Amino acid sequence: MRAILVSLQTKNKTDEEVRESVHELEGLVKALDGKIIGKLIQKKEIPEPSTFIGKGKARQLAEIVEGTKADAIIFDSELTPVQISNLENITGISVYDRVDLILSIFEKRAKTKQAKLQVELAVLEHELPRIYGQKGKDLSRIGGGFKTKGAGEKLGEIKVRRIKDRISKIKKELKNIKRQRQEQRKWRNKDPNILKVSLVGYTNAGKSTLLKRLTKRDTYISNKLFATLDTKTSFIVYPEINKKVLITDTVGFVKNLPEPLLEAFMTTLDELYDSDLILHVVDVSDENWIKKVDIVEDILKKLKLGEKPVVLVLNKIDKVIPSKDYIEEENESILTGDRETIVVSSEKGWNLDKLHDILKKYAVKKSYYYMGV
Repeated sequence: MRAILVSLQTKNKTDEEVRESVHELEGLVKALDGKIIGKLIQKKEIPEPSTFIGKGKARQLAEIVEGTKADAIIFDSELTPVQISNLENITGISVYDRVDLILSIFEKRAKTKQAKLQVELAVLEHELPRIYGQKGKDLSRIGGGFKTKGAGEKLGEIKVRRIKDRISKIKKELKNIKRQRQEQRKWRNKDPNILKVSLVGYTNAGKSTLLKRLTKRDTYISNKLFATLDTKTSFIVYPEINKKVLITDTVGFVKNLPEPLLEAFMTTLDELYDSDLILHVVDVSDENWIKKVDIVEDILKKLKLGEKPVVLVLNKIDKVIPSKDYIEEENESILTGDRETIVVSSEKGWNLDKLHDILKKYAVKKSYYYMGV
């Protein structure tokens, strides 16, 4: 993929917000091993209905495409079917929006049956409104084997019906998987000696590395956005207190994660509802880490998980300071206010002993709760 990135700075967006969003879009393109060969930022009070950026700017974009030999244009926003169709007619190459890009990464990363079904559902629900706008074009972006060609309203209706049938089937399969997982979790919920912990955080915050370090068990690690999609559960045994901790890694969040994507991954996020404790992992070496903390906390509130106990794990501190000796506990509250916080380096193993102590504390606290102490 040789991509040109396009962003529209509307009246309610600051220069900094646009820069941050485009930077994240670059990371998404790189996660697909794409090459960025140009960027176009258009200032406009509101999006233009037919081309999003305006016909004049769209023609300018076509000239950039011709000069750079780009094969894809990626917008840092959601586009309507009409806008995509018009932009592709003007530029002569494929046009994708932010959701298309995220879904492509999801399709590439999904490994388990559940993750693959969730991705396919999200793809189909995102593409369904675009069917009539495609006017018989190759629907290769649609998952589930619907790679067909044709023209006219009648063929469009057949495609819509087939896709709706597939969506219905996927939802039933996901319900069955959810039911099976609930059965598997029942024994965990009844045992006061098992503490259930979920890792959450912005994508690429280092959750998989932390899971591997804490449990000493292998998991896939990569320095790319959405490197892991599948829910992974591992465990730690603390024989000295006769407790066991189950730790589940969840899919990372991104800014402005579209509602359909959040809904499609609700089965994965179901693990959070059964958790006794949430570890919110943060890449503290990222200059925008405070904003990303707010993004994740907002998502947790939307999921009605705001009342769960949360420990903020400020990770990747080794990229900020030269040694563990520079970590000062009294500075943790300065950084994060009244949130329970610990500064660690999963990569170097710094302060993980103290994180283990926190897990033990909550494990013992759960036992006391069951005993009514």
